[in-house]
This record gives sequence, structure tokens and C-alpha cells, in this order.
Amino acid sequence: MTGPVDTADVVVVGSGIVGLGAAYAAVRRGLRVIVVDRTDAPVGATIRNFGHLCIGAQGGEARRYADLSRDLWLRLSCDAGFWLRESGTLVAARQDDELAVLEAAAREGGIRMLDAAELLRLAPLRAGGLVGGAHIESDLQTDPRTAATAIVRHLTALGVEFRFRTAVTAVGAGRVETTRGSIDGGEVVVAVNHDIDQLLPDVAERHGIARCALDMVRAAVSFPQPLAAPLLTGWSLVRYGRFAGSAEASALRERLHTERPDLAALDLNQMYTQLPDGTLIIGDSHATSAAPAPFQPEAAFAAFLAEAEALFDAPPPRVIERWQGVYAKGPQEFLIERGDDGVLVLAATTGIGMTTGLGLAEDNLTAAFGWAAMEGTP
Repeated sequence: MTGPVDTADVVVVGSGIVGLGAAYAAVRRGLRVIVVDRTDAPVGATIRNFGHLCIGAQGGEARRYADLSRDLWLRLSCDAGFWLRESGTLVAARQDDELAVLEAAAREGGIRMLDAAELLRLAPLRAGGLVGGAHIESDLQTDPRTAATAIVRHLTALGVEFRFRTAVTAVGAGRVETTRGSIDGGEVVVAVNHDIDQLLPDVAERHGIARCALDMVRAAVSFPQPLAAPLLTGWSLVRYGRFAGSAEASALRERLHTERPDLAALDLNQMYTQLPDGTLIIGDSHATSAAPAPFQPEAAFAAFLAEAEALFDAPPPRVIERWQGVYAKGPQEFLIERGDDGVLVLAATTGIGMTTGLGLAEDNLTAAFGWAAMEGTP
């Protein structure tokens, strides 16, 4: 038997969603692709999230990548055979200032305002204090634990070679050095998310990249009806780009932080997604550091459960899993750099990788390498 061929048209470092997007962009153009990852499967931020593809809550460059990602997610779910639903996203407003943020954003289109009665038909919420809400129409939902592995299988079937359990030690012009030898590549793409601080520390420092650690749980719930879509709250409205910069969001942020400094200290995004098995993903908190501690304070988890119990008209959730996610965080939404050596470095740096990563890769590989846009891809 012969060993693996150590040459490729494109070498991708990292098998998270941006790396998978890069491999997908290349293999669809008939190129030979090798993906290298130190783990034995995607295990980072790509599988530790809500599975919420929050397209309609983005603005600017992020919205452009999100719209492109949406088409790619739909195509991949069909071709790779994983669960994806065109659910949109529900937003519950429990105060008039939350409703004001939604109404301001809805004027741009793509968001349908809901009265309390309609929202209650779509989500098992407590009626008391609910003033209305909205439906963000373009959003999608998937199960991140099954989607990533299905994409790997599909790309493998298309001819992409994955070299797992192989660490990359250096990258340069047309060359990737690994713990299993060198790979010569016509083009090199680095998509290692927060590990950029270890593989390319100068790039990380130049872009102000730190690590953001977050706490999440999965719980068993007894809802009288399932969630029709992922559910956001007022805490989400002060985070996402389409909402967060408005005057209405500034007023909301001030009220939330004044009333609940404990939740503000957790940098809470109170949101929920229900998986096909009926379990509920709940989260999340955020803590930024060059090296976040692995220890997870119980205060965050206690807050998650208390807020869920206050929001849903159902018995208290029963936690069945807890975990810590980590992602690259920077002052800009994305890290995009092509150095003098031609290596293209990509990362989503505000926690919206699942929403934007496929489009980020598709768009930037096309531009950097002079590829023609694929037919049917905006």
C-alpha cells in the first residue's frame, strides 16, 4: 500500500465550520483538498453552540456572510443529510423597551412583529408580563453535534482528505508542516479559531484576539408544546449587530444592567434552542481572557435555570449536560488576513461562526485566490 499523497491544491488547517467551509468551496471547484486538525473530529466551538443560525439579526459585513451561509447551509443539509429547519427565530419581549428595539429593526424588513397571543401559540411562555415579540424570518436551526460530522462525511465522499490527530507546527508559502510530515499546497488556509494565538501568535496580537469562554447547559424539559423556533430575549437584543447599535438598544441595555447587574456581570445572552429529541439548550454567559480559567462558577448555571423557570410555563428544567465553549474574540467581527507568504487566515471573532462561517470562507477564498463565483451562490 502507498502512503497518502503529501500534496494538494488547497491545504486547510482546522476542521471547524470555517475550515469546513473552505474545504467545501475548494472541492466544489474540482480542487484537491487536505484538511488537517489536531483532534479526531470537530470538537470546538462548531459543536458547542446553540445550532442557531442567526442570519436576520446581523448587520453589515456579517449579514452579507450570513446570507451567503444560509444558501450553503441549505445545500449542505440536503446533500449531506443532516437535520436543518427553516424555522426563523422567535423573540420574546417582556418590556416595552424590548418591543421598541424590535419595532425599529422591523422597519428594515425581514422581521414580523407578533402580539402576545400569537407568540404564546408558538412558544410555551408564561403569559404574565409578556407584551409581544417578533419572528426573524430568515433564520435557520440545526443540531451542531450532528451537522459538523455529517459535513465531514460528505466532504470526504466528495474527495476531501481529512488528516485528524495531526498537529500543525508551522505554515508558510505553499507549505504546511505537521507532526506527520510536510504537505505542499498551492494555497494554504488557516481556520483554527481561538488556537490562532498558539499557531500564529503575531497575527493574533496584531488583531487583538483573546479567548471568550462561555457556559451552556442542555436540559430535559416538559413543555406543553415544543418551541417552534429558537427563542431570544431582551438580553439577546443588546448583543446582535442589527439591534445592538440602535438608540432603542442603548436604552434597553441601560435598563437591563441597572435592574440585573448580576446577569450583566455574566455577560448573559438569555436564549434557547430545542433539539429534535426535545431537550433544550440554555445559555449563555461570556468571560474574556487571554487564557480563560477552565473552572465554571455555579452562579452562571443557577442564573440560567432561574431565568428559564421564570420565562417558560412549564416545570423547572432538569440539567443533563453542562459544558464550556471557547471562541476567538476580537475588536472586529472577523479576522481576515492574507500575509506576504500568501497564507489566508480566517476567523469569526464575535461568536457568530456558525451563522457566518460558511459564507466567510466562500467569499474570501474566492476573492483571495481569484476563483470565479460558483453558479447559484450569491
